Amino acid sequence: MTATRTTLDALPPSSTIPGADHDVPIRIFAGGPGSAGLLVWAHGGSWRSGATADWAPALAHLARIGSTTVIGVDYRLAPEHPHPVALLDVLTVLDWARDRAGAEPTSVGGDSAGATIAACAALARRDPDRPLTAQVLAYPPIDPDRRAASYRGRPGAFPSRAALGSAWRAYRGQEPIHPAAVGARALYSTPHEAADLAGAAPAILAVGSLDPVVDDVRGYARRLRAAGVPVELHEPVGTGHGAFLTDPTFRHRLGTAYAAAQRDARPVRRIR
Repeated sequence: MTATRTTLDALPPSSTIPGADHDVPIRIFAGGPGSAGLLVWAHGGSWRSGATADWAPALAHLARIGSTTVIGVDYRLAPEHPHPVALLDVLTVLDWARDRAGAEPTSVGGDSAGATIAACAALARRDPDRPLTAQVLAYPPIDPDRRAASYRGRPGAFPSRAALGSAWRAYRGQEPIHPAAVGARALYSTPHEAADLAGAAPAILAVGSLDPVVDDVRGYARRLRAAGVPVELHEPVGTGHGAFLTDPTFRHRLGTAYAAAQRDARPVRRIR
């Protein structure tokens, strides 16, 4: 048994991680015997709702399929806590996990709004001396202006373009570039603000073909690839938004891709 596994086994399933000005609640989901690595996960909920307890069955399943320990983060929610608060909470837990991982791989991931946060965490922790193994992103919204054609392609699709606009405003305001995203220690509210994506962790992206954010995710995959970041894009046909919670097959694909990423580098490809 590794030191990491011993340390985590000593913690209760629900715990808190001390931060600079806030203790961040977490929930730990063990992957079972032979599991390896730590995957810090930010749940969805349009940045304004949700809790790790609501995501517990899905995260426990992901831990089993990915053969890893998943650490769910109960980050503070907008509008009471706008950006960069949620990102700072996720970074607090990610740094805590990396400090305890030793030689084990550490990754960050999330679904929907949580995937946006996770992508920004991966950009904030581009450290060649302590690289993240992967960023695991399930259908992250990327563009606050929601300009892509997929936002208008299917009337009545969830989430609507208007609902996402309201969520973005509650989370980050209406500035084209959030003030926290400027400077040497930029804290992006969306990867859309980052001019350079080079050095980010290899990305596993998953989005259904019927998801309104599908064009955002495709565009982000292209930008990452152009920056030299390895990308694996899963795009299951006929799948909409929220599949991480509702579709075990979607989670299985994500978990097996993550498990493989821990073993070796993966080529850029699209899987349907």
